[in-house]
Amino acid sequence: MPGIQLTVSGDGDTGRSEHFAAQLSALTCSVLDKKLANTMVMVRYVPHAHWFIGGQSLAALGQNSFRLEVTLTEETNTKDQKASYHRQAFELLSSLIGNVHPHSNVHIVDCAATSYGYGGLTQEYRYQHGKTQHARIGSESAR
Repeated sequence: MPGIQLTVSGDGDTGRSEHFAAQLSALTCSVLDKKLANTMVMVRYVPHAHWFIGGQSLAALGQNSFRLEVTLTEETNTKDQKASYHRQAFELLSSLIGNVHPHSNVHIVDCAATSYGYGGLTQEYRYQHGKTQHARIGSESAR
């Protein structure tokens, strides 16, 4: 159940946001083995004059930037999957946005299963109920 928040410098429009959401959802589901139906994406835009790196605005630097935050349930992805995602997400967004400052970044946030969830249920609850359901199905088929 990834929660994806993309902040991009500049002005946005619906078409651009939809394109970012589709591309990031596909990448996240592919590399991090997540379900599209459970993937949430929010896209925000910050004017170049209001985004600063090293004390200078992006307007003054003449560059673009992004910050991608992906929230995951901890222990559901390996270090290798995360490293691959960092690399591929940076490459994808750099190509979509263009002229990005090298300090543009990807941040994966691992949340404890007892603290993270959706629909009023934690991921830990879903995990425990999934185990119970699988155990019940297994014992019924053994009869």
